[in-house]
Amino acid sequence: MRYFIIFLLCFSNIFATFAQQHSEQNLHYIAPKDPLVQSKLADWSNRKFGLLMHWGLYAQWGIVESWSLCPEDEDWCRRFGPNKEDWYAYKKSYENLQNTFNPIHFNPEKWSAAAKDAGMKYVVFTTKHHDGFCMFDTKETDYKITNTPYKNDPKSNVAKEIFAAFRKDSFMVGAYFSKPDWHTPYYWWPGFPPKDRNSSYHPKKYPLLWEKYKQFTFNQIQELMTDYGKMDILWLDGGWVRPFTTIDTSVSWQKTIPFDQDIDMAKIAKRSRELQPGLLVVDRTVTGEFENYVTPEHQIPDEYMEIPWETCLTMGNSWGYTPKENFKSARKLIEILTEIVSKNGNLLLGIGPSPDGEFHEEAYARLAEIGKWMKVNNEAIYNTKGDNKIGKQGKFVFTLNGNTIYAIYRTAEYEKLPKSFEINNLKLNPKAKIKLLGTNENLKWKALDGKTIIEIPEKMNISGLVDYAWVLKIENQ
Repeated sequence: MRYFIIFLLCFSNIFATFAQQHSEQNLHYIAPKDPLVQSKLADWSNRKFGLLMHWGLYAQWGIVESWSLCPEDEDWCRRFGPNKEDWYAYKKSYENLQNTFNPIHFNPEKWSAAAKDAGMKYVVFTTKHHDGFCMFDTKETDYKITNTPYKNDPKSNVAKEIFAAFRKDSFMVGAYFSKPDWHTPYYWWPGFPPKDRNSSYHPKKYPLLWEKYKQFTFNQIQELMTDYGKMDILWLDGGWVRPFTTIDTSVSWQKTIPFDQDIDMAKIAKRSRELQPGLLVVDRTVTGEFENYVTPEHQIPDEYMEIPWETCLTMGNSWGYTPKENFKSARKLIEILTEIVSKNGNLLLGIGPSPDGEFHEEAYARLAEIGKWMKVNNEAIYNTKGDNKIGKQGKFVFTLNGNTIYAIYRTAEYEKLPKSFEINNLKLNPKAKIKLLGTNENLKWKALDGKTIIEIPEKMNISGLVDYAWVLKIENQ
């Protein structure tokens, strides 16, 4: 995931590229045919707001997740800490972090309660990132959380504990899983040192090795689908592991994929859905039948998208834990959430737990601030559709639920409620009713010169309003 963040920062024309890619995704998206998957996708689409957690060995050094192991001359692959001038020694030092990982304050119920209070309704947890370290008790490798100093704790199988805690709070549950694995010799084979993020050998030249890798990957995913309770989403990362025929050469990073790395997604999806009926499969960036929804990273499409989509974005600057983080304000996060929902998407917000198993206190504070707003205004978020007709107008964005329109006005800091609002392109029935969420009074309105003018009484009780954004509920009866 780090690749895309740096990419956004480094290239000024990336937004045009993403816009083109989103347009292509709209054209080539393949809707699922399985009724159970369709139903699950509709449920996911209505939930709107989720939590993504990147947690692994990298938290101990407070560095980018996995990418410092990648032998590419890129900013996001810079090495940190001991032996950074010697890749082989560095990789050994990194992997030795397994011997000190001990998250003694791990409390998934606390995370779930904070996320629920913020109004989040689904969670995606990183069971394995590209470094290959497993945050679940896999039988396929000893490179895992249950083979650390934390192994004797009753909650040592942290993925199982996280999924159970969030499921108990009625969250939809998803497993992030990296298709590439930079620890197993079946992907980075010691016979050839790795040159980049890809397999260190050509799969067609060494088919037996690749078959072992495919089986290794299949087995680990099936463990997650078998032993970890009801699973709603399989969220797959590492889009360079894909059939060569699926590479889109109009997307610059995909041009660097040197050979076919097909892991047989049809087999994985079929067996996973036998074990977890209705499972959403999200094979990120691999457009087709195994990408049930698309996931633009740190970017919001310019316009409404009809297909199911989700922006994944960090609360701070990093996916994983860093000791000092620059968290976005609650106002900014609510602006982002409402922008995304108005364009028919979901927001998956990333928070990286610390090596001892905690969030930054500021992250908890942000969740609480968002929750305060959501408690008043959540009906403008959940179970709504994006607006592709009224159109964004100044500080207003719009969501729809049947005949009800929600006009969401994102405020500036210290902005005061005006005496009236003006909105274009509203075609209202004369009996339409309008209220400000957080108040009880029906507002007077009139249509004038193609505009709808909504009056705000001077003495209206506004004690229930929450800063950051005000929502006009327009019931067009």
